[in-house]
Amino acid sequence: MSRIDETRPFLPVQIAVMTVSDTRDPATDKSGDTLVERLTGAGHVLVARAIVKDDQVAITDQLRAWISDPAVDVVISTGGTGLTGRDVTPEAFEGVYEKRIDGFGEMFRTLSYAKIGTSSLQSRATGGVAGGTYLFALPGSPSACRDGWDLILQYQLDNRFRPCNLVEIMPRLQEHRP
Repeated sequence: MSRIDETRPFLPVQIAVMTVSDTRDPATDKSGDTLVERLTGAGHVLVARAIVKDDQVAITDQLRAWISDPAVDVVISTGGTGLTGRDVTPEAFEGVYEKRIDGFGEMFRTLSYAKIGTSSLQSRATGGVAGGTYLFALPGSPSACRDGWDLILQYQLDNRFRPCNLVEIMPRLQEHRP
């Protein structure tokens, strides 16, 4: 059975939050605020935050900047994961992945199905790894951000979570590199 092992010390993770939107600004970025509240409330460190236009090149550029920054362990984005013409976040993420975490999107949609039914098929939430940095893209609603954090990420980014978690293998993410 999965659980938090309270005998282990908590290790905070360094997280960057990206909001993908043509219309949001710092005053109206409720989804970004939701992620920041959740991750800092859990004891993690917000090391960067940006609002990026719905533009594949702009998203990719921001991802590459954070992937190359040793202060960033994880990037979580919100927005741009739908099906409209402007929704290009998954394509930008796919363009930088070294490895995809297929289970993240699958799990997100499964958990969403319990709440929103077949509308969950419209989500293209995705996860992967590049340059030793975890990358997760969530839909652009505060509810989706709460679900992604509360039901998946808060556990996988907690080194005390058993039987296993993503934090434990962080030191091994770049084993293939010379």
